[in-house]
Amino acid sequence: MANLLEINNLCVDYVTPNGVARAVNKVSVSIAEGETLGIAGESGCGKSTLAFAISRLHKAPALISEGEILYKGEDVLKMNDKQLRAFRWNEVSVVFQSAMNSLNPVITIGEQLTDVILAHKKVSLKQATEKAAELLQIVGIHPDRLSAFPHQLSGGMRQRVVIAVALALEPKLIIMDEPTTALDVVVEREILNELYDLKAKFGFSILFISHDLSLMGEIADRIGVMYAGNMIELGEAHTVFGAPQHPYTQGLLSSFPTIHGPKERLYGIPGNPVNLLNTPQGCNFQERCGKCFAPCTEQDPQLKLIAPEHQVACHLV
Repeated sequence: MANLLEINNLCVDYVTPNGVARAVNKVSVSIAEGETLGIAGESGCGKSTLAFAISRLHKAPALISEGEILYKGEDVLKMNDKQLRAFRWNEVSVVFQSAMNSLNPVITIGEQLTDVILAHKKVSLKQATEKAAELLQIVGIHPDRLSAFPHQLSGGMRQRVVIAVALALEPKLIIMDEPTTALDVVVEREILNELYDLKAKFGFSILFISHDLSLMGEIADRIGVMYAGNMIELGEAHTVFGAPQHPYTQGLLSSFPTIHGPKERLYGIPGNPVNLLNTPQGCNFQERCGKCFAPCTEQDPQLKLIAPEHQVACHLV
């Protein structure tokens, strides 16, 4: 499959009065056409910062300092305002983390859907409204809800509306930033099943961001694990989920209970995430790693291929 998106050596910094915090550090990753790529890691690891960089939604003090983001061979970082407007939502759309915060509380669902369509397409209000009703039906909501306000919908329905907004212009890539975090497991399952069906119908690619590796193992073709701004493991989902090589990935997986089989003791990852304003020499994970040895304190490990389609940044491998 051809690559839809290629990110090469991307660096995103947050410039603060106390110094520069590098939230994304020389990350390189690609997304093929029709692929679902999962990005996992704990809060503050750089997942959302990476997602915002792809669509250039960053505001100060964030700064993309290095690298390139190629969409169908064109560098997104070199696009002017007119090109960006055509790129966003037509080619790449975003489903943000909190549906209630993504929707305007004083405007009806119908107005918010038609607004996206009218802003990018030369159609009449009637045609836009018909398209909005069709989009609601696609995500399993009755068109009568076009006149409802966000607070009149349940959490699951609001999340479906946000997905409908993301699908409005039939983009080739949808970035989903922890879209099911605030939902219960039953609604989460319904929405993920819906995503499967929609992807099969429209053929878009998905960048799925979550801290839940067990969820990622079900829906992603490949998984990338981030820690302190670095991509520390990247490979096919069954490999990363079934045979993780980085101690951090192993720690993430051992902190989730299994549904099937005998009960197993859960283990958390000791310590706290590294302060990005004061990163140590060598590996950023060294203070929390039970397998740390001399090279870890001296040299920053680089992402390297250890098996076909499996890369790890660790001195142990």
